[in-house]
Amino acid sequence: MVIDDFFTAEEKKWLFVLYRKLLQLSGDTLQKGDCRKLKFHLIHSIQNDRIQRDVFGLNPIIKDMQTAVIVAEEIGMRRASILGIMLHDSVRCGTYTTEEVEKQYGEDVAGIIRGLIRVNELYDKSPTIESENFRNLLLSFAEDMRVILIMIADRVNVMRQIKDAENDEARRRVANEAAYLYAPLAHKLGLYKLKSELEDLSLKYTEHDVYYHIKEKLNATKAARDRYIEAFIRPVQKKLEEAGLTFHIKGRTKSIHSIYQKMKKQKCPFEGVYDLFAIRIILDSPLDKEKLECWQAYSIVTDMYQPNPKRLRDWLSVPKSNGYESLHITVMGPEGKWVEVQIRTERMDEIAERGLAAHWRYKGIKGESGLDEWLTSVREALESSDSDLEAMDRFKLDLYEDEVFVFTPKGDLFKLGKGATVLDFAFHIHTKLGCKCIGAKVNGKNVQLKQVLQSGDQVEIMTSNTQTPKQDWLNIVTTSKARTKIRQALKEMASKQTAFARETLERKFKNRKIDYDEAVMMRLIKRMGYKVVTEFYQAIADDTLDVNEVIDRYLEMQKRENELRDEVPYRSAEEYNLPSVQEEGTTKEDVLVIDQNLKGIDFKLARCCNPIYGDDVFGFVSVTGGIKIHRQDCPNAAELRARFGYRIVRARWAGKSEGTQYSITLRVVGHDDIGIVTNITSIISKETGITLRSIGIDSHDGLFSGTLTVMVGDTGRLETLIKKLRTVKGVKQVSRN
Repeated sequence: MVIDDFFTAEEKKWLFVLYRKLLQLSGDTLQKGDCRKLKFHLIHSIQNDRIQRDVFGLNPIIKDMQTAVIVAEEIGMRRASILGIMLHDSVRCGTYTTEEVEKQYGEDVAGIIRGLIRVNELYDKSPTIESENFRNLLLSFAEDMRVILIMIADRVNVMRQIKDAENDEARRRVANEAAYLYAPLAHKLGLYKLKSELEDLSLKYTEHDVYYHIKEKLNATKAARDRYIEAFIRPVQKKLEEAGLTFHIKGRTKSIHSIYQKMKKQKCPFEGVYDLFAIRIILDSPLDKEKLECWQAYSIVTDMYQPNPKRLRDWLSVPKSNGYESLHITVMGPEGKWVEVQIRTERMDEIAERGLAAHWRYKGIKGESGLDEWLTSVREALESSDSDLEAMDRFKLDLYEDEVFVFTPKGDLFKLGKGATVLDFAFHIHTKLGCKCIGAKVNGKNVQLKQVLQSGDQVEIMTSNTQTPKQDWLNIVTTSKARTKIRQALKEMASKQTAFARETLERKFKNRKIDYDEAVMMRLIKRMGYKVVTEFYQAIADDTLDVNEVIDRYLEMQKRENELRDEVPYRSAEEYNLPSVQEEGTTKEDVLVIDQNLKGIDFKLARCCNPIYGDDVFGFVSVTGGIKIHRQDCPNAAELRARFGYRIVRARWAGKSEGTQYSITLRVVGHDDIGIVTNITSIISKETGITLRSIGIDSHDGLFSGTLTVMVGDTGRLETLIKKLRTVKGVKQVSRN
């Protein structure tokens, strides 16, 4: 018979033991006919040969029953969770549908099965389970938190069963997942005992020698440790009894994983970890006397042993946000050893050991917005429902409602703001990908740029080499990162078009053998109604302005000005003589020396301050690994040093500036006089080693303000140019941007 073949003799024994255990734990919550229907459905799935053993050869029915026992015994969940665990394999393999399950057992059970299947599909989709993003995604993906609790319990069960497994590679992978994914989740949800077990078993399978070394040391020192605990407890116990308190005391040894972490953190051997255990005084107090009796016990302990005031943790007066209540003190015990003592009541201990809201932030896990309130709500539900967790149906994990988590085709995971579109995602990965994006395949279906993404979507960006950023893209994206990159791309495109239009205009001048006068052109552009020079050139690039028409108007204006121009006396800047610069004896080529005399390192000059040869500079290691060179007086220098001081490296110029030119922008302010611009451009054109790249002029209230972009070799030439420009009659101010 198929059923007999499916179970080994040992598994049949386990089957009946686990069945009785589950009835004992959850019989009061099961409905009439549940057991009969479940048995029928499982037999049908086995006969159809649909449900299979896993990579370790574990029987799926037995494994699910073991998981159900953990869920019921350790966490306190009942009917819906147990039935969901037992039936989800049958639904996943196609024997039954969730609609059939809902009809037979109710929406509650079907909802848990849907959640388990959805999370398993998500899990299969991504290999990047070690990231905090994946843990967050898992929490947000399972709307019913019981799904996450079941997955944690299932992993604890698997870790217990695979100690003798022959497939070491699979066992190591499962153990790593337990450490990276399930233990932090258990910690976050307050399942302290399960979390410790996952960590210890993971260490056992991945660091076999370390685990058994610590275990042997613990066993070897157990007798001495027990004697010490007894010596510490005996006088305390006597005093507490004399005070009329009802209590029990126990010593809790730290987990092997916790001891190993302390050894690594303190860089010491096992013998160097002094706080291997904690003494716990648990009082049987009525609710209205809990605080009074806890502080009474505290007074008795600290009267007998010297406390360390820096190690007092009072979670009694102000409980933790997750509901954890306790007094923690560290006192000097016999033989001069520090001992941690925890004082709490039976109720507090139950919440701390078993409650879903316990310890989630214990020892450093912090930062999830909204998690505090959610866990407090769960704790209140636990206390008010007297262990009947059916009330948990109404709790949904909307902890990450402001975020979506999206996969690439390779399984890499990215986090975006809620409402992010395909175009946002493309720019999030890389600017070039965003600029070329024409759409995407989301979960295998073609979608447009404006498609809003949902958590768990697998997105493949589609591109075209002919695609360019559009102005209306700014209305599609929702993230500031994408919006900034689009604006930058549009600006660069406009700059290229402007440069092309300018070259076209100058080429036409040359073809018609007309001298090009920048000053006359600037006045013409202004007269034609363009406030910004780039708008003029953009009009040429867009073919809305004819180049030949511009040249005709230029000639007309030049002729009229020549007829009307009067000689205006002024002191020419050409009278300024460039001081002779003594040549250096070295012929080394221009080079930047970074940090400890390192040469040949790739670097880029920062656009925010445009450093040139001769400027006092420093290097900044960017997130991509490259080095950006900034001027010491860069506007961003102060913030970079304050926030990222560890990424600052020294840099200095060496050799001579030969052959290399740098782009510099100068700002010139002066009287609004036709001849001034001509004089400025004339000076620049006659300077050796300096090239005028572009000029923009704007006038207001009798003053003009111009920006000049010049190519210059070093700070010496730049300073000489600035001095000459300042001597031009009518120039008020010359400064470097």
